[in-house]
Amino acid sequence: MIRALLVILLVAAALGVGAAAIARNAERREAVLTAEALTGGNVENGRIALQTFGCSACHAIPGIRLARGKVGPKLEGLRERVYIAGVLPNTAENMIWWIQHPQQVDQKTAMPETGIGPADARDVAAYLYSVD
Repeated sequence: MIRALLVILLVAAALGVGAAAIARNAERREAVLTAEALTGGNVENGRIALQTFGCSACHAIPGIRLARGKVGPKLEGLRERVYIAGVLPNTAENMIWWIQHPQQVDQKTAMPETGIGPADARDVAAYLYSVD
């Protein structure tokens, strides 16, 4: 009897963990779809572009291995922020512009012009808007 109860409790606990994982996956998928629709970019391509263009040298970026830079701000929760770089209203188009031309937005910023083009900037913006 006790053994059967223990098995039931273990199964219930496993199902609870499974349900939580399913809910997290659904939330992540929704965040990706929303970010891609908002920016016209591709989240996975953005993840790759962040690594290719060396963004992790200056920024800590969620989901990017070894992205622990301390020069620029942490790139988490960007979709919740009111401003980009403290001066631009947080819209997808402004984010894409900032990624491509930070020196045109603020000549005193430490963020360099990286040479990132419009398509890659859209992808990076999609990735950044998709992560917490």
